[in-house]
Formats: sequence, structure tokens, C-alpha cells
Amino acid sequence: MASAATGSCGLKRQSMPPPRRRDSLPRARKRFGQHFLVDNQALEAIAMLATQDIEQDRVVEIGPGRGALTRPLLARVHRLVAIEIDRDLVAHLQAELDDPKLQVIEGDVLSVDLGALAASENSQRILVTGNLPYNISAPVLFKLREHAQLVRRAVLTLQKEVAERLVAQPGNRQYSLVTVLLGQCAHVEIHFTIPRGAFRPVPKVESAVLEICFEPQRVPVQNLQLFERIVRSAFSQRRKMLRNSLQSLNDVLKKRGLNLEEAASRANVDLTQRAENLSVEQYAILTRVIDPTH
Repeated sequence: MASAATGSCGLKRQSMPPPRRRDSLPRARKRFGQHFLVDNQALEAIAMLATQDIEQDRVVEIGPGRGALTRPLLARVHRLVAIEIDRDLVAHLQAELDDPKLQVIEGDVLSVDLGALAASENSQRILVTGNLPYNISAPVLFKLREHAQLVRRAVLTLQKEVAERLVAQPGNRQYSLVTVLLGQCAHVEIHFTIPRGAFRPVPKVESAVLEICFEPQRVPVQNLQLFERIVRSAFSQRRKMLRNSLQSLNDVLKKRGLNLEEAASRANVDLTQRAENLSVEQYAILTRVIDPTH
């Protein structure tokens, strides 16, 4: 496993108010899936990785919590936007990190308009980082995929199992819907793992820090809507053969004068295989066979 990337943009560390005593910090809320990273070495490594190549990107932190990662990020960037859903933590951040470089937005990141946020910051691209609550990891990843033209990089702390799923290869049981959809538009790399004991409260699982570099046409697909429909159909019944799981495509196939057997043959796809056996490229080829006009 690769080690954390090193380097920074060369900014001097700014003086900041000392952190509060732990017993006076806002408590983690179970309903928000909060587990606060408290290991300073891990926090510094994440901040260094996130800011090593920011160019003119605006840095957006998801779920800053008590500000443990926010502090080392502020020491390395000219501007930071933090999105936090917990109003008590928003008040804590505003009180403890009174820094003109920091804007704290109270709200659910899944509801925030990232395009409007970037426009308000006069930035064409954004870099996203954060220690994601386990219960919103997948929805956040799908949202970032939808904004692949806007998000250049993401450095995220996720449940280790989820991170390993994102880098799984075809034929592996961990290879999944999100593996394919994200793999079409991004390169994903795990940099290091973080043990359970580095968080408070201590979670039941280990975590991993990964880097996602978005390339909207990493695997060329013109009809993304059809591509996603094919992939979702395949994985909706992942234990069945593709001959069965892709039956839901019959309507679109009929409109194009095809049947499933013909389309699969042209795409060199074996319908006796399962969803987890096809590569991202094979799903893309099947998409182009079904809709060659795009």
C-alpha cells in the first residue's frame, strides 16, 4: 500500500487559537454518523495530500466536525469552504476558528449546489476533502461523480471496506456498482489506512484515505444515462447471469432494432457472466453498441 503523499504549497502556518479541552468539545451525534479523527499524524498526512496540487482550485471540506482537519488545511490554503450539517459544530467552528480564509456553510452536502458554490468563489474547479460519515459515503461519491467536470480531485477518509470496493478489479466480489460508475470518470488510489483507535468515538471498522482524480471521459462514454442504466440493471441482480439481469433493457433495445443476444455478441460480452465480471470498458462498449449515434 502506498504511503501518504508529501509536500505542500509552501504557505507558513498561521497562528490559531488553541483547541478547547476535550471535555468541552461538542459531542459526536450518532444520527449524523460522526466519528472524529483525533490522530494528529494522520490529520497532517491528509492535509498534505489534499493540498499538494491545488493549482487555482477552491478547497471544500465536507464535515469539518470539530475542526481537526480544518486547522492544518487552513495553514496550507488561501481559502477554505467547510460544509457542516451539525449546527452545534458550526457554532463551534465559527467561535474557535475565526479566520478570514474560512467560510463555514451550515447544511447537508448532498443538498449543496456545488456549481453555485464554485461560482460564488470565482473558481472553475474545486478540490474536495473530508472525513466522511459512514452513512453518507456512497451518496457523496455519486454526487461527486455527477460533478466530475467541476471536481478535479477528492481526498477522502472512508470506511476501509468502501475504499477497497472502489479499487476492486473485475471478478472480485468487492467489485460493485460504484466501482464501475466511478471508474468510468476517475482514477482511484488508496494511500493509507487509519486504525479504529484514531477516532472518537471508536468505530467498529478501520478507515482508509483515498485520492480520486476525476477525468470525465477516462473511459469514453457519450450516452452516460444509458451507460448508468446498463450498469445499474446488471448489478440490481448481481448473482444472476447477465442474460437475466439485463432483461430490463429490452425496451431500449427494441427501439434500436436489437435484441439482447445481438447487442452482447457485437460487444463481445458473454451473457453467462455476472455483473462483477465485466470491466468498465466492456460496459462502455455495450453502451456504444446499443446507442452508436452518440
